[in-house]
Amino acid sequence: MKLGTIVNNKEQCLVFYVDENFSISADEISKKFQVRIKNTMQMFIKEDRDKLNEITNAIEQVKLNHAQYSLIENEKIKWLAPNPDTKKIIGVAFNNQNIRNAVHFDPGRPNYFLKSSSCLIGHNESVLIRECYGNTIPEPELCLIIGKKGKDIKKADALKHVFGFSIMNDITSHGMKFSMDSVAVTRDPEIMRPEYTNWRKTNTNDKNDLYFVYHTRSKNSDTFGPMGPWVTTSDEINNPNNLRIHAYKNGECFTDDSTSSYLFSIEDLISDASHFFTLEAGDIISCGTAAKGNTTFPNAHRNIILNEEECAIDIKIEGLGTLSHSVKHVD
Repeated sequence: MKLGTIVNNKEQCLVFYVDENFSISADEISKKFQVRIKNTMQMFIKEDRDKLNEITNAIEQVKLNHAQYSLIENEKIKWLAPNPDTKKIIGVAFNNQNIRNAVHFDPGRPNYFLKSSSCLIGHNESVLIRECYGNTIPEPELCLIIGKKGKDIKKADALKHVFGFSIMNDITSHGMKFSMDSVAVTRDPEIMRPEYTNWRKTNTNDKNDLYFVYHTRSKNSDTFGPMGPWVTTSDEINNPNNLRIHAYKNGECFTDDSTSSYLFSIEDLISDASHFFTLEAGDIISCGTAAKGNTTFPNAHRNIILNEEECAIDIKIEGLGTLSHSVKHVD
């Protein structure tokens, strides 16, 4: 099953995929099939996910006779991100072997950052880039939506906590990251500790300079989280660790990769993250960047400089569909 969130009559509306041309609203299913469904993704995942079989049967009936139902034309939809009310979005950095091979200090476990729900936008919307953002790039990613609350989840049980999968573009401004989001300090020797500098490739005893990077602006500025259009429920994805990912700029492929390139599997990420963060229904984990390029774009997404060119971006993930958005420059 595929489901998403749209704007209908100026209100947030949960919809279910019928076919390439049509969707049906939660309200219409509730009315015609006497299946009471919450009208937001967050509440549906939290309270109504046990009704998926009933809804699947209803959609099969809809497919047999469109004329009996009030359907929504997909091409006319104004999309929101699938779960705009999520409580948290956990991003995973350096989770691709094509990126991780440049690492000289590896902690041996996933690296996390947070994105806010306010940066999310829907399918066919626009990423807005200001001049002050500097170097800004796309990062095509598989993301998962948690369906069941969990803490200290065992790897063997991790996929039981997944409601579904979707597509995320983790827009990232390196220009902000290494300027206004960074600060360099020189610490007094008496408060230095070995772990502060063990990560350095070269090190000296009298080197007391430290460099701090904070990702809030560079990862969370408005429109930096295109997501969707659909959430595909986990029962339709046999192996999330082997999904083909393609990304395009103006129709030209710049990334051809797979989730099999992830250093840490989907199960690894859920289990590890849950040791630090209680995972709640509706939470999103964006699992890592598809980073394998081609002859034209040898550095994949790192060759796509969004602050230099207004363009159209499309990200296609096997079994999930295609997320599209434009890039516009604003004052």
